[in-house]
Amino acid sequence: MVAFKNRYLVMEVYLDPNKDTASDEPIVITQFNLKKAIRDVILTNFGECGPSENSFQVKYVNPITKLCIIRASREEYQKVWASITMVRSVGSCPVVFNLLDLSGNIRACRAAALKCDEFKFQQYQSMAGARVTPEIQQQMQNYLDKIKVLEH
Repeated sequence: MVAFKNRYLVMEVYLDPNKDTASDEPIVITQFNLKKAIRDVILTNFGECGPSENSFQVKYVNPITKLCIIRASREEYQKVWASITMVRSVGSCPVVFNLLDLSGNIRACRAAALKCDEFKFQQYQSMAGARVTPEIQQQMQNYLDKIKVLEH
């Protein structure tokens, strides 16, 4: 039996700061939204010769810190990475992706994602101050627990 070789990309999603969120619906980054945006760019730029539907998967998304983990097959990860850099919007919100870590196994990816997520949440807490409710803290703890149990 042959093991599938994967690459894991820890990405940070930057939302457009000039977007007027008061008049529009709130921006929610989900696994479905990200996968759809990436898949659309793959089809536009690579067509049928691009990575297949099964060659990449959005494993984790944290809408509080805007961090995500994307798994791609080792053969196709460069095309997936190139497509991610070409994504200009998720839904109707302009976004930019920043690669924080690229690793070959889930353990190294988990460690990098935990470190980044904890640091970004500390920044979020210092900026938000008293607006950080116990519900948001509980949500964040749930997302951190979700990273800790990530598997292939």
